[in-house]
Amino acid sequence: TLIIKENDVIIGITRELVTGENRVSLCPDNVQSLVDKGLELWIEQNAGAQAGFSDEDYTSVGAKVVSDRDELFAKSDVILQVQSFGSNTENADDDLKRLKSKQLVIGMMDPLAQPQAAQQVADTGATAIALEMVPRISRAQSMDVLSSMATLAGYRSVLLGAEAAPRILPMLMTAAGTLQPARVLIMGVGVAGLQACATAKRLGAVVEAYDVRPAAREQIISVGATPVELDLPTESSEGAGGYAKKQSEEFLRMQREQMTEVVARQDIIITTAAIPGAKSPILVTEDMLKAMKTGSVLVDLAAERGGNCESTQVGKTVVAHGVTIVGPENLASDAAFHASQMYGNNIQTLLELILEEGQINLDFEDEIVAGTVIAHGGEVPHPYMRKLLDLPSLENESQGK
Repeated sequence: TLIIKENDVIIGITRELVTGENRVSLCPDNVQSLVDKGLELWIEQNAGAQAGFSDEDYTSVGAKVVSDRDELFAKSDVILQVQSFGSNTENADDDLKRLKSKQLVIGMMDPLAQPQAAQQVADTGATAIALEMVPRISRAQSMDVLSSMATLAGYRSVLLGAEAAPRILPMLMTAAGTLQPARVLIMGVGVAGLQACATAKRLGAVVEAYDVRPAAREQIISVGATPVELDLPTESSEGAGGYAKKQSEEFLRMQREQMTEVVARQDIIITTAAIPGAKSPILVTEDMLKAMKTGSVLVDLAAERGGNCESTQVGKTVVAHGVTIVGPENLASDAAFHASQMYGNNIQTLLELILEEGQINLDFEDEIVAGTVIAHGGEVPHPYMRKLLDLPSLENESQGK
């Protein structure tokens, strides 16, 4: 158990330093709720500006605005960030020097892809909670940052596809003739994919969707899309937490062959298939691109993990074989107001779990706490994170002593 202070806990909200990051970790409404619980909230100057929140919005609900980042870190018991250690690969080293022993930092840390960041934080004596590690259980749904951000990314992806396409999405009957609706295919229907299906349907497109997991079929139908059925073995396609498992190269080869005919009839394709901590699988090959219509569009939501399309370039829009390929980065940040609202609610719910009468109390018997803490007491306590770092289990280590 970690009790940071017996009273007067100060929670610090930093300004995001990553290029293009417009979100803020708490909104004024979240601050108001936490202040009402007797907590002291400090926020770095202009931290909410890119999301549409002024410093005055925060001071009006009881927060203290601080212009000096060093002071914020020095005085805060809890540091809240959007892109924290591991996720921020641009300039997090500067913040690492600011951390102090027994300080708690909460944010997105990309722990499965950047496990060394957990060790770096542990070496400072601070405690880190990585929000990507929130378990996918019903009790933790209101803390699930990945689902919140994926919802917005799915919505934004359809708008990007519609903007890049040389056609409109709905059917229109006009005096100049009937305009046929665009055909949209969503590949991978997790949270982002389902939201993309629903958004494309609302915009009037004919929507099809494919996911390797058999359980996704009913979800696809529920948002008004038509499931694409392929003749593939899918018994072992779903892993822990409802994520798709990494598949064999033979499975992927069969999948690509059968999908070529499907992609050839689409106007817009949105790919969303990602494996936590691993490179994204290639779903759209060069040959499949060649089979697509000239002027069609592919939006690759997995671009940051290598992409689902062989020709994707992260952060760029390119044209290959007549197909426009969009490789967006950090789509949720483009909707910073609502992204911050959802993110702030997720963090507030987590804080309320670990707050007890003004104290920050980490109960490692709770599976949410045990599953999200990746640095604590000078160690990396998370068993899977220790495996990624080639560290012995803590149990074996203690027995060795």
